[in-house]
Amino acid sequence: MYKRLISLEKKPDRSLFLWGARQSGKSTLLRSVYPNAHWIDLLQSDVFATYVQRPQQLRELRLSSPIVVIDEVQKLPQLLDEVHWCIENRNLVFVLCGSSARKLRQGHANLLGGRALRYELNGLSGQEIGNDLDFIRLLNQGYIPSLYDCEPRAWKRLMLSYVGDYLREEIAAESLVRNLSLFSDFLAMAALSDGEVINFNSFARDLGVSAHTSKEYFNILVDTLIAWYLPLYRQRPKRKAAASTKFYFSDVGVVNQLAKRGHVEPGSELFGKVFENWVAHELRCYNQYRDRFLDLSYWLSDADDEVDFIVGNFECAIEAKAVSRLREEHFDGLRALHREQPDCKRRILVTYNTSDLIKDDGIEVLSWQVFLKELWSGRLF
Repeated sequence: MYKRLISLEKKPDRSLFLWGARQSGKSTLLRSVYPNAHWIDLLQSDVFATYVQRPQQLRELRLSSPIVVIDEVQKLPQLLDEVHWCIENRNLVFVLCGSSARKLRQGHANLLGGRALRYELNGLSGQEIGNDLDFIRLLNQGYIPSLYDCEPRAWKRLMLSYVGDYLREEIAAESLVRNLSLFSDFLAMAALSDGEVINFNSFARDLGVSAHTSKEYFNILVDTLIAWYLPLYRQRPKRKAAASTKFYFSDVGVVNQLAKRGHVEPGSELFGKVFENWVAHELRCYNQYRDRFLDLSYWLSDADDEVDFIVGNFECAIEAKAVSRLREEHFDGLRALHREQPDCKRRILVTYNTSDLIKDDGIEVLSWQVFLKELWSGRLF
């Protein structure tokens, strides 16, 4: 079992929500952190039926532990009123676990009004895998623990099941869309836009739906933690402000399956795409798990020079390039950034197979191994 780097208090004095995509390891983590907690698993049909019929029995429980874990809490939103009552009147601490808050929010469920902290568990980071990290496997099979660990020959079948379960249990069962076949087509199209600026109108035309429906489909992926948005860094109101949000899948293995990429090898154009997704994933994990809470964005100059990632208010600027040989044009974005934002503390180009060096204009080139070490040691930001 991997040692996850998310910081959960072993003896919490406040309730908390732990969100995470399916099979990201939420239940395994919670059983290791809270081994003596009272556990309510709403995936078990008999447990679910019991609380559907009588949610009030939650406040009647006789407990040997002050900590109560409710797994898959989004399946029974009405239970949160009872949770609220127990927090206020029985001094219980609840650990509420699930893969989507969308149904809770849309149903105006009781989200405990600030009485519960919010955490999010992502797929495996390279730091969590440690010395046994197989980098090429990670970029092909993805960050979900069970899918990263499986043999390559079994991966495709398991990934098909993973995507099928997501559509069946997360989308269909929760009635998030009316047309499951259309949403399935949308998923495949969205995978081709991983790491790209999203044009909702273009997707709408290709799918034959309204722009509103197109945007809602993307929001479903974000709300169910399958994907996330990376906004454009904005400092001045006159900066380009139309459809300028980038979109990343949370797991690169899901992208590879949906986009039918096959095995991605170093040196290919697709390898650059999966490499960028991984850099984004590591930045996001570190920012969340180390409680930095800095904004992540990308940067675009007036002349359309781009930098992949901006951390905070130019704490750090990072460009991901998995090319076999660096060329001068690969540094154009970071150079343009320096001209417009000379106060940016560090400008870094992360690459797959280049030795570390600092260019004369202050741009640092880090191999992916050194980037991983510098990031998780807290030396990048």
